[in-house]
Amino acid sequence: MINVVVNVEHWPYDKPMPRALMTAPHGKPAESPDVPNFSWVEYGLRRGMPRLLNLLNDHGIHASATMNSNVCDVYPEVAERIGEAGWDIVGHGVMQQSLKAVDDEVATIRESLSRLSAFYGRPIEGWLGPGIAQTADTADHLKAEGLAFTQDWMVDDQPCWMTTKHGPLLALPYSLELNDVPIWAINAYGSDELYHRVKWTLPILLREAENTTQVLTIALHPHLVGVPHRFTFFEKLIQELASHPDITFAGSNRIAEWFIAERPAG
Repeated sequence: MINVVVNVEHWPYDKPMPRALMTAPHGKPAESPDVPNFSWVEYGLRRGMPRLLNLLNDHGIHASATMNSNVCDVYPEVAERIGEAGWDIVGHGVMQQSLKAVDDEVATIRESLSRLSAFYGRPIEGWLGPGIAQTADTADHLKAEGLAFTQDWMVDDQPCWMTTKHGPLLALPYSLELNDVPIWAINAYGSDELYHRVKWTLPILLREAENTTQVLTIALHPHLVGVPHRFTFFEKLIQELASHPDITFAGSNRIAEWFIAERPAG
């Protein structure tokens, strides 16, 4: 079972960029406006997202959007197209800012979930922290706010149950190894690296799936995978995966609902 997860984020123009492709010149620290790095992520929303939406729609794949709630207001056309495509929506903060850096963690979680739920007209079931960051209390807060799962804890190739102060919370597989940020933004591998890593991963998971379902998550950001020199290989990957007889695609909500029905907590 493959979960294509696309991180859809708002990086405010007048704040420090969450990540940088280009460092500031002359040895000075970056200051706002950080035009090169803002433009980097803006390109992903303008050009990368349409490419991803069109490709996945063409293959009938309902992906998962881990979304900053500000996207609904700053990039409403993107949010609307994701809704029209039927993607699963996963809470991802208000803007791209770690929960460790906000003034009020609970208020931030509530604001994010409330705005996304209002925009899409349905409850939000899960969470991925911006920067995959949690405090010691985040899991407790997520469960207290009624969420069914988090994707911050990448401890298995299957969902597994976590214990919180307010009851069990499902840990849904995410990925750092099949994630375009570590591959390209941090380690600067070649444009075909994600393609090869997924292909090298499949034989093991398909063998293990003969006994029990395995989840392969591909974690993406449109400003990274959506540029043409990488998207060429991503198109090839999706075409090959979609034609494989033993592979199905599912969004985060569907995977969580399947696992909860099959293996309820306790």
